[in-house]
Amino acid sequence: MVKRIIDLRSDTVTKPTEAMIAAAANADVDDDVLGYDPTASRFEAEMAKISGKEAALFVPSGTMANLISVLVHCEVRGSEVIFGDNCHINIYENGGISTIGNVHSRTVKNNSDGTMDIDLIEAAIRDPQGDLYYPSTRLICLENTHANVGGRCITAEYTDKVGELAKKHGVKLHIDGARIFNASTALGVPVHRLVQAADSVSICLSKGLGAPIGSVIVGSKNFIAKAKILRKTLGGGMRQVGFICAPAYVALQENVRKLEGDHKKAKIFADGLNRISGLRVDKSSVETNMVFFDILEDSHIMVDQLCKILKEHGVLMMPVSTSSIRIVLHHQITESDVQYAISCTQQAILQLQSERNGK
Repeated sequence: MVKRIIDLRSDTVTKPTEAMIAAAANADVDDDVLGYDPTASRFEAEMAKISGKEAALFVPSGTMANLISVLVHCEVRGSEVIFGDNCHINIYENGGISTIGNVHSRTVKNNSDGTMDIDLIEAAIRDPQGDLYYPSTRLICLENTHANVGGRCITAEYTDKVGELAKKHGVKLHIDGARIFNASTALGVPVHRLVQAADSVSICLSKGLGAPIGSVIVGSKNFIAKAKILRKTLGGGMRQVGFICAPAYVALQENVRKLEGDHKKAKIFADGLNRISGLRVDKSSVETNMVFFDILEDSHIMVDQLCKILKEHGVLMMPVSTSSIRIVLHHQITESDVQYAISCTQQAILQLQSERNGK
């Protein structure tokens, strides 16, 4: 039986710390649906301040945060949202904006750094003169960091350009900022500056920050008032939500400063994997806490076989294609864990190569 488990599938797998559990147990709570939970209110106010927005709203998940944000901006039937073809909202959120919100989506190709070409975004914006035929463009979405390209950061300057384009055409800008604190740490730029051009932002608490549950939406007071109604409609209105917000507040206070270490460990991991024959990591893509590595075709190693052997050694990784695997670092993965996982990967590769050569 494996005694040592190193879970690298995501930064969502962290366990609550003792400080988080104590904060939850001692939280001052009330019924948030009836209007006021003191711990939730303090936490929301802090998140609004950090992001430079007027107000914030706690919601159970990042998927709900993005769904609510899109639906508030696209409240008119026949609305269309523009986002990257490789973004989280488009791929991993169950098509909620269309199945629940009747919002049409229009994708623009994501570049390898997570951006979209500005001219392609502008070309995707519908001409209002064609509203008899076309849906109406009402929203542009960005993602920062961009998970599917390896957790790469979107700069404030790029976001400003998209914001300027949105204003030029009278549309809104939403940022899926699930790991915005990772971007802030890596770029050395405050969160409020990174999202300055955005009308709304979703921020995940259970990813890089390591809280047990939840996300926050930030925006104007009017936007958040509408978001709160939609949260209730979608079943996201909760009662003594301070029990959940209290651990998130601890994560905010204690774990933001640990993100730099997570990024350092990711680079160490990338270096180690690059030294293993048959594997390749594009080191330029490792900007935050994610590492994507490819299994070279001439190695004749199957992703599922490699992951199976690693699991037997207590190392969990996430396959993302038939030739690529993702790992994500977080504050509960130590440098010792990183070295152990690299060693296990090396041994697993050698085992598979030996088995193949022995046939």
